Amino acid sequence: FVQNDETCVLLVRQALVQAEAGVDIVAPSDMMDGRIAAIRTALEANQYIYTRIMAYSAKYASAFYGPFREAVGSATNLGKSSKNTYQMDPANSDEALREVALDLAEGADMVMVKPGMPYLDIVRRVKDEFRVPTFAYQVSGEYAMIKAAAQNGWLDHDKTMLESMMAFKRAGADGVLTYFARDVARLLKHTA
Repeated sequence: FVQNDETCVLLVRQALVQAEAGVDIVAPSDMMDGRIAAIRTALEANQYIYTRIMAYSAKYASAFYGPFREAVGSATNLGKSSKNTYQMDPANSDEALREVALDLAEGADMVMVKPGMPYLDIVRRVKDEFRVPTFAYQVSGEYAMIKAAAQNGWLDHDKTMLESMMAFKRAGADGVLTYFARDVARLLKHTA
């Protein structure tokens, strides 16, 4: 089981260490209740008033995290349990709006939808409803799908990668966190 309050204490400590190190944005990748308020309070109490918070407000329980969990060895750590108890149900779109509203009320400056591509409708709904900086996370499974299809000759790597970026932007994302960041930067540099 997850110990919510104890986890929030650790998240606050992590955020303060990051702020002390000079980060512009802290982005706790969790789904603990009250964590944004706790982090905002601690940042302001310690005079880190310019440190922004990106809340992972809509973090779905997704099979698309598989390659990352395999790479870091965390898939086996879960044993018979899963993260489904505290990550969002993929079938529930309204919960995302409630979570975003709560995180913004607690002091988030921007929000994240994770994973991105399967939830472009959520990105659009969040952007339309709240009109705040909205980001999407193109997770390891999304990256792996494009890479594998390109390696097998089924898709053009660069065109598919850029098309996925355009889809995020068209859905309303202000930014995308992606494993393709270097590839996208390289392509945009040569086409600009």
